[in-house]
Amino acid sequence: MPVLEGKELRIVGFLCNWCSYGGADSAGVARAAQPTDLRIIRVPCSGRVDPLFIVKALLNGADGVLVSGCHPRDCHYSAGNYYARRRLEVLKQFLPVLGIDDRRFEYTWVSASEAQRWQHVITTFTGRVHALGPAPRFGDSRPLLKVADMALSALRPLGTGKAAALDELKKAIKARLPELECVIGWQQGYDGAHTVPLFAKTPEDVDKLVWGPFNVNNPAVYLPSFKGKKVGIMVKGCDGRSVVEQLQENLINREDVVIFAMPCEGTLDMARVSEKLGRYTSIDAVSCDEAAVTVTADGKEHRFCMADFAQGKCYGCTAPLAATADASVGGPVSVNPGPYTPPELALLDSLSLPERMQFWSGQMERCLRCYACRNACPMCVCRDFCVSDSRDPHWMNQKDDEREKLFFQTIHALHLAGRCTGCGECQRACPVGIPILALRQQISRAVGQLFDGYKAGFDPAATPPLLTYAPEEKNIHERDWK
Repeated sequence: MPVLEGKELRIVGFLCNWCSYGGADSAGVARAAQPTDLRIIRVPCSGRVDPLFIVKALLNGADGVLVSGCHPRDCHYSAGNYYARRRLEVLKQFLPVLGIDDRRFEYTWVSASEAQRWQHVITTFTGRVHALGPAPRFGDSRPLLKVADMALSALRPLGTGKAAALDELKKAIKARLPELECVIGWQQGYDGAHTVPLFAKTPEDVDKLVWGPFNVNNPAVYLPSFKGKKVGIMVKGCDGRSVVEQLQENLINREDVVIFAMPCEGTLDMARVSEKLGRYTSIDAVSCDEAAVTVTADGKEHRFCMADFAQGKCYGCTAPLAATADASVGGPVSVNPGPYTPPELALLDSLSLPERMQFWSGQMERCLRCYACRNACPMCVCRDFCVSDSRDPHWMNQKDDEREKLFFQTIHALHLAGRCTGCGECQRACPVGIPILALRQQISRAVGQLFDGYKAGFDPAATPPLLTYAPEEKNIHERDWK
């Protein structure tokens, strides 16, 4: 007979085989009264619980999810619950950005001998979920379409890079070119307002290199495909962070990569530029001054001030010059270290939980499932084994509904936890302009708050925080079930 009166809710429990499942079994043997809402899934270790298990359960109708394992220092596999603690705490701080109340998810530790503690934990958690009521179902509410406010002040001066010492950098590249397979950079595209990747192999190719606000692509995405070959790469600050992160994860070898860097003054948000240009036949001319770019399309001039039309990531960039470089041209850039919230994340922070769910419902309606976000990401390196294509395990189906699309974006975000360098390529590559970068930014914010301000892509010798653990966590505190 249920302890709590009223209709049962759907609560999923992932219980460690060695401790918590034994504790639940002991409570049953002792005939301790327990709520009947819980549906138990037995796992070998709490470290086996992928955060995606919890997200999938909550998106597919669970009203609450509980993960329970061995107490720290008592894990049957020595450190499984240490890793789990970090991952699950990051997840708990991530769920609200999806519009899911974080009180619907909890994790705790119960040993096989703690039948009374198990009874207390499950009764308390079930009572909390009942107080919240049935979880809102994703897709049931009316979509909410809102656009982020880009009227922001930057932490550093933004400009067009007109005075950048590109000729000096080209000279440094030519000096190293004979020992390299190629140098990856940018060249002018089909008109003066677009650039495309350049794989320079000759001095004549090097002369084609360009630098400025149209260098929006991140060339680091190509580096893993050159592993084992010696190549050079021309980087902005955010690109340099991606290279460092690839070095951390041994996706590339340091001795095989020569990094050429210059301070970046910002890049244009080409989606907003295209919106202002409207429909045009051709770009007649492009000119720059220190603060703005003037594009002449079909004889009509359009002026794009960098302070107004830069990519959202550029306003809060604190590393315009790559910290790790073999050849660096230009001095350091002064940055205001003040607080900054990216525009996409600021929009979500201003919404209530139901509104966030409505927001993502509206955004995912527009998603094409083209996976351009995945393909453009320099840290997404398992494309041949991507969960979006795999049927073993069968994480996703091919339904064209908002829930499956959001689940894919959640998978991508969680796989980048502690690894995302904020380059924004995922959002820039999206053909319909969905602000998916906000999901990665929330993950990065949670990781920074929990692990002493950690930011990916600055220290090649560092270990991403979710790939390690500490027996005593400074910012993760055990839950009080009293």
